[in-house]
Amino acid sequence: MKSIPAPLFALLLSASLPSGPLHAAGPATVDEALAQARNAHQPVLIDFSAPWCYSCYFMATHVLNGKEWETLRGNVVVADVDADSPDGNAWMKKLQVKALPAYVVLNEDGAELGRILAEQPREAFYPNVHKILAGANTLDALKGKAAGGSLTAVGEVMASFQARGEGKAGLDWYAGLPQPVRDGAAKDATIGLWLDRLELARADRAEDKPGVIKAAQRVLGQDIGCDRPYVVEQLLDASEKQPEAPRRALLAPQKPRLDELLAKQVFVAHPSCADQRSSVLAAADLDAALGDARAEAAVLDRAIAATRARLGDDLKKDRNAADNLRVYLARARREAELDALYPKLIAAYPDDYVYAYRYGKSLLDRQQAAKALPLFEQAADKAYGVNRLTVATLRVKALKALHRGADAEQVVADVLEQNGRWFPEQVAKLEEALKS
Repeated sequence: MKSIPAPLFALLLSASLPSGPLHAAGPATVDEALAQARNAHQPVLIDFSAPWCYSCYFMATHVLNGKEWETLRGNVVVADVDADSPDGNAWMKKLQVKALPAYVVLNEDGAELGRILAEQPREAFYPNVHKILAGANTLDALKGKAAGGSLTAVGEVMASFQARGEGKAGLDWYAGLPQPVRDGAAKDATIGLWLDRLELARADRAEDKPGVIKAAQRVLGQDIGCDRPYVVEQLLDASEKQPEAPRRALLAPQKPRLDELLAKQVFVAHPSCADQRSSVLAAADLDAALGDARAEAAVLDRAIAATRARLGDDLKKDRNAADNLRVYLARARREAELDALYPKLIAAYPDDYVYAYRYGKSLLDRQQAAKALPLFEQAADKAYGVNRLTVATLRVKALKALHRGADAEQVVADVLEQNGRWFPEQVAKLEEALKS
């Protein structure tokens, strides 16, 4: 499961885990955080995370710490919300949070002041969150300022729609602005880019592949910095069904700028793009689509070597980097090295279900159910919420492959007794696995 699916831009507008939270303990639920905020007359910063979210570990170890973080925690009520818990799942739906990590700021009455999405370097995160807190503008207030002619407010409202993937709603709102405001906005390059991004979001949600291709090309023709890999992935996905020759002609212009991003902002001592994984994978996917297997292997090999050099022999040094190594090896199909890495990851991070589950899934995908089953059982001891159902589903598949139907039925009965019928989609998948 990816933590940052395309398209996600680091947009600005104004979790606790069973084995211990990623950050310092705070209110147990968002409602408790809001109650505390009302008493203290402070805003709430909701930090949505999950144990499988590699970007969340980057933020926890590289950004949400130190003096700046402690100062921020003194001025807001921080709610560490696990997206896999019932409370976290419900609030993600309510706030239309589509991917992790996500940081949503609410006022003490629960109105949204702004949000920041995706991995952010420290030097970007804190100015952005302080701008949200200093502005203290709700979306309705910003819409009022936009209608009055504030182009800054116009851009911020458009950013809000983009952050939620509501392209059509954002375009409709913009079309409803007074004509003089739109006349002024038409001369603003930043607002022009937001219009292209909203059109891309609209086409993506409508599954309008030709629309995605056109909008993505316009967006990629502009300076979008570290957002480039996400839009490249959208272009790759939208053009997947095209004939090979015209598709390569469409994609080829994207390679030089993506390679430049890797050279100047990823494969450097101090990367300015926090989400290095998406850049590497987008480059490999683009090379594969262009039929350049040598370049595809080269970018993955370089990423593997750079990540190993950063970690040394200590996988505990940086969990984000350790998980990147896992993904790069998997993408490069270096299975022997991946099989050697998994037990080390399990040993390095023994307190949650993630790596036992992932290793078991890798083995089950290769029809090695007998080897996978003990790993699923190990993961089941630490799984909870929606991930308890996910682990149980694969555990059932392994048991069925080993002709242990009665044991599979008992697993389903036990997990439904523990979890109830929260997360109905996952419950349906679990029950379907038992029937198949």
